[in-house]
Amino acid sequence: MLLHILRHAWAEDRDSEKFPNDDLRPLTGEGKKRFGKAVERYIDGGCRPTIVATSPLVRCRQTADILLKHLPHKTELVELDALRPGSNLDELIAWTNQQSVEELAWVGHAPDVSDLAAALIGDGTAAIRFAKGALATIRFDNPIDRAGGELCVLATAKLFSL
Repeated sequence: MLLHILRHAWAEDRDSEKFPNDDLRPLTGEGKKRFGKAVERYIDGGCRPTIVATSPLVRCRQTADILLKHLPHKTELVELDALRPGSNLDELIAWTNQQSVEELAWVGHAPDVSDLAAALIGDGTAAIRFAKGALATIRFDNPIDRAGGELCVLATAKLFSL
């Protein structure tokens, strides 16, 4: 299985007056455009999940929607509380292993996406820098499990001069 882990794209700055509920903080207009261009490159590089699981927070949901819009095939979108800030890796592993697909994506938050990737490719102590809108692709020969994956791709918009 290929698991793609994405950090949400560029969102509005935290502002308790403008966004008293941080769950509702959206992507910026520029963030949407920039991520759309990055997604085109990610897809050209082989990112083609058939299921996209996302944190239900607005900025992640919008990021997932942009990914789905660019994919060349019908893709299922699932909101998972396990991808909210403070992600639950055990729950994500169990849910993912129940899916009968060869390629799946998780859309989440920093620093969680870094911690998730580190735990899936090693002992969890690796420092993996996930820029906004970044993508990591991890390959598993067996069911997904802690330390069972191989990091195949770590890409950012900046890599493509976006």
